[in-house]
Amino acid sequence: MGTELTLPEDELRSLLGEAKEVAVVGISSKPWRPSYGVAAYLQEHGYRIVPVNPNEEEVLGEPVYASLLDIPTDVRVDVVDVFRRAEHTPGVARDAVAIGARVLWLQEGIVSEEAARIASEGGLEVIMGVCIMKVRERLMAQGGS
Repeated sequence: MGTELTLPEDELRSLLGEAKEVAVVGISSKPWRPSYGVAAYLQEHGYRIVPVNPNEEEVLGEPVYASLLDIPTDVRVDVVDVFRRAEHTPGVARDAVAIGARVLWLQEGIVSEEAARIASEGGLEVIMGVCIMKVRERLMAQGGS
């Protein structure tokens, strides 16, 4: 694996079209942080964000959970979007598998072969090293849903 791992564009379009809930791990309440901007974008485009950060209480009007494992079981997480340093992502991947997420998405600049392996072996699609917002914008510009 190189610095990025992604899916063919038709699969990305389908994945982003079907996903409804996105857990944003490492979200910040600071508007200038990338995690906040991406989460706000997703929320504005119809996704329910599920913020995850043990140091926050509420972000973008949503309650924040300390970890993926603290999200109530009645909340279905489709995508786990990760804004954490690569060394923290294997644990996030294990938690993503444990909660039954469909996709582990490591944001731009975040690459972990170990996290990718854990998630893949747990049945998740893995995307890493690319920004979910930029990918969605590109697909929309090409006429996607």
